[in-house]
Amino acid sequence: MDGLASRQLDSIAELARLASAAGIEVWLRGGWAMDFHLGEVTRPHVDVDWYCWRADAGRLGGLLRAHGWRPDPAMPVDVQLDLVRADVEMSVAYLARDGAGRVVVGAGDWAGTALPGGMLGGPPGRIGPLTVPMISVAAQIEFKKMFPVWMPDRPRRAKDAADLARLRPTGVCEKQP
Repeated sequence: MDGLASRQLDSIAELARLASAAGIEVWLRGGWAMDFHLGEVTRPHVDVDWYCWRADAGRLGGLLRAHGWRPDPAMPVDVQLDLVRADVEMSVAYLARDGAGRVVVGAGDWAGTALPGGMLGGPPGRIGPLTVPMISVAAQIEFKKMFPVWMPDRPRRAKDAADLARLRPTGVCEKQP
């Protein structure tokens, strides 16, 4: 494992620890969530992606800033929490609930859009001794499958196709009840 991956793993442990101590729910998402499901680092990652409730974003951002994380000046603060420390980038997308209690996108152009059912009900992931909450594998698969449908101006990314190939053999059903 290279130095950046090691620093990213350290940042995952730090955010999970700080959030837990403060009573803030977070869920790992993206490529790192896939790796935590598989139990190993499968490829280099550009950043670390999380979800948190929109109502907790200010507190979480304050905790992270107190530990040396700084807002990414290139990113809008009202869509998600984008932070950097040295060469590690973290993005925390916001969640909310709609009137029916469904989990929805919490901010930005897609605010209010329903997210996959059961997304937050999956088991935690693990790499070595580190265990963290993460989105369900079925939701991860749906996001990777639907990326080019939801964003037709952006073709399927090679990393998403490779991730799908790794996730599908794990026997995870792609449909949530």
